Amino acid sequence: MQSLKNKYAMVIDTKLCIGCGDCVVACKVENQVPDGLHRDWVVEETTGVFPHLEMEIRSERCNHCDNPPCVSSCPTGASFIDKNSNITLVNSSKCTGCKACVASCPYDARFVMPEGYISKCTFCQHRTVKGELPACANTCPTHCIHFGNLNNPFSTVSRLLRSRKYKALVTEAGTGPNVYYLL
Repeated sequence: MQSLKNKYAMVIDTKLCIGCGDCVVACKVENQVPDGLHRDWVVEETTGVFPHLEMEIRSERCNHCDNPPCVSSCPTGASFIDKNSNITLVNSSKCTGCKACVASCPYDARFVMPEGYISKCTFCQHRTVKGELPACANTCPTHCIHFGNLNNPFSTVSRLLRSRKYKALVTEAGTGPNVYYLL
């Protein structure tokens, strides 16, 4: 991947997320996502053996991967990486709705809009180009969702990843995800 000025990432603090779903609602409203569809969602995962159980609550979405299989699998070029950042986008006018990108995404982050084209999280690019936070991060009542530029060592996301243990999801797929979960 080319060297980018802006390498955006999202860092979610699993110790602060309460699973309220405000991020999901904010995203739906901000991006006019139809009922029954979603660009982000909340997962509750319980691990361990009773009585030693642990529960993790996390907000999930497109991981805006360094090596996105959705882009390489798209036969029309509708799925692409923004030329100024690592944000993976969909050009709805080029999309035929073939679902190759849906099948190739290990994060189940894509869906078919009623009009027939594929949609997904854009890190609210229409907001971030103006210096605003994505709607989910802006609305979170516990401030567990952080957004910023990993290429800036002073950004909140860079500082958080240096100071805390974290994980990314489905790293074995080799996608290079840019959504991280603080442990």
